[in-house]
Amino acid sequence: MNKAKIAWITDTTSSLSKEFIEKNDIHVIPLHVVINDEFYKETIDITQEEFYERMKNEDGKFQSSQPSINDFVELYKKLKEEYDFGIAIHASSVLTGTYQTSVLAANMAGFKLYAIDSLTGSYPLSFIIKRGIELVEEGLEIEEVVNHLNALRDHTRLFLVPSNLDQLHKSGRVSGGQKILASLLNIKPILAIEEGTAKIKDKVRSDKKAFAWLMKTLKEDLETKKVQKAAILHANDSKKASELEKLLNETFPNVKTEIMMLITVAGVHTGVGTIGLSWVCE
Repeated sequence: MNKAKIAWITDTTSSLSKEFIEKNDIHVIPLHVVINDEFYKETIDITQEEFYERMKNEDGKFQSSQPSINDFVELYKKLKEEYDFGIAIHASSVLTGTYQTSVLAANMAGFKLYAIDSLTGSYPLSFIIKRGIELVEEGLEIEEVVNHLNALRDHTRLFLVPSNLDQLHKSGRVSGGQKILASLLNIKPILAIEEGTAKIKDKVRSDKKAFAWLMKTLKEDLETKKVQKAAILHANDSKKASELEKLLNETFPNVKTEIMMLITVAGVHTGVGTIGLSWVCE
């Protein structure tokens, strides 16, 4: 029996490296970032670094936007000619409509698609994709692969600590009064992506306390679960990211680390200087 030809599809919130994308022939649909109503395709028209530099230095409106349905329809028509079916793994459907658009486009193109709503983004999304490719290579049936990846979603952790509340205020996530109070007291919310959406887990008064909170939370998981790697995320603040990585390496020498740029879909809300930590329990 011939082995099925499977197309892997995701979007730019997956933070996959160019090398990994090319090696595994992954089809990546870019989200748009919008600066003062001008649209840019993420990673094609503008890099994440350029986006954060402009956010830091320019006044105006910074937003994100899901891909157009035409981008997906064109891709799926093309893939239909070359593959038996596709596996699409996208960013949380609560935070972006990309997943829904992908499913609709596959139906319009008549392309058989197994679609997974990762309920997350960034490092955990990249982890789910990599695990999916491994499972297919191990010879698991496609339904088993999908079930395994759906189950993995409950084991992902993604925490973000905005450096200030300016961008959260601009995007309507906090009121002006809260912003003023937080800046006076130097309060930083710790956000978690849980069940597909952002939730405030705690509030701390300094980076040091935020880092300690993240270490404590990772330690709790390590006591009962296996965590091989943690990703340090940052919105164009590599110095702060290096400080967190150093602390993590000293605290948990057996956990591998990687520093990654924070996806702009999150950064448009949390702002420049956001720091984050993410891992997946196995």
